[in-house]
Amino acid sequence: MVNRNLLRQYDPSDQDLQFEMDAALQDGETGEVLPLHSRYLEDRREFEVNKIVKGRVANIVGDDVVIDIGYKSEGIIPLQEWYDEGQDKVVAPQIGDPVEVLLDAVEDESGAIVLSYRKAKRQKEWEDVISKHKENDVVAGQVTRKIKGGLLVNIGVNVFLPASQVDIRRPPDIADYIGRTIECKILKIDEARRNIVVSRRKLLEDQRTEAKIKLLQEIEPGQVRKGIVKNIAEFGAFVDLGGIDGLLHITDMSWGRVNNPHEVVHIDQQLEVFIISVDKDKEKIALGLKQKSPSPWANVADKYPVASRHRGEVVNVMSYGAFVKLEPGIEGLVHIS
Repeated sequence: MVNRNLLRQYDPSDQDLQFEMDAALQDGETGEVLPLHSRYLEDRREFEVNKIVKGRVANIVGDDVVIDIGYKSEGIIPLQEWYDEGQDKVVAPQIGDPVEVLLDAVEDESGAIVLSYRKAKRQKEWEDVISKHKENDVVAGQVTRKIKGGLLVNIGVNVFLPASQVDIRRPPDIADYIGRTIECKILKIDEARRNIVVSRRKLLEDQRTEAKIKLLQEIEPGQVRKGIVKNIAEFGAFVDLGGIDGLLHITDMSWGRVNNPHEVVHIDQQLEVFIISVDKDKEKIALGLKQKSPSPWANVADKYPVASRHRGEVVNVMSYGAFVKLEPGIEGLVHIS
């Protein structure tokens, strides 16, 4: 393979020749002759390390892209830096295309200029995000992958979503969020390290607080409201009403006998519940399901008059007798005597 840098040592560029010609002429304003090395230094001051510079694609040789930025030598960038994640392939530039690249170093160990297309692209993306957003702003992006301690979310640049900030209740596997577009709140921006930390949990908690304030202003006993079952215990279920969890006690699930709340409800089930009572100071709400239908005891005397005979089902046996169900919600005791 031809060493282009070695050839340039013995084959001066047009720019080098122009410098030599200019050096032989007097400066139009001062009448002084500028030494050749001074003209080189003057030109090199325009190229600052870690800055984005404009150039063009001069050539593509194999897996290398030759970039001309107007410096005394051209830079070579691996073609792989044009990899497009969205298309999952390398989108090669065309010869003559304008391009912006980052100047990594004016000269490396071999004396060549060091450029990067990928770093320039990332720096522009970072500057664009920083110009639009600040801490506590709400941003939306797609979860790209799982890393140690959390997830990466692309909001124009990849930002870090800690596992503890994914949801109010930590999910069993945060990898389930990969591919989903989510909203988060920016917790911290570290411009020096180009690092942004976001929280979906913080956003959900803030939204929940706003919803809770509104709910407490509107909710009253006797209303029927929609909710989602969030947790189930031995004594009942907790139903999210949109800001506050209300307790649906096992005794208020049905007019009939319920031995286990799981017989009636399940996690994430949507329910219409009756508001039994509200304590706005303590933020406690009692809910019911059976209250949505008339009590079977309302006309029990007419349906089951004294001395009448009926067929029933034994549902429980105690030392003092047996309980017989006549219909859901109505049981009678057959005493042992």
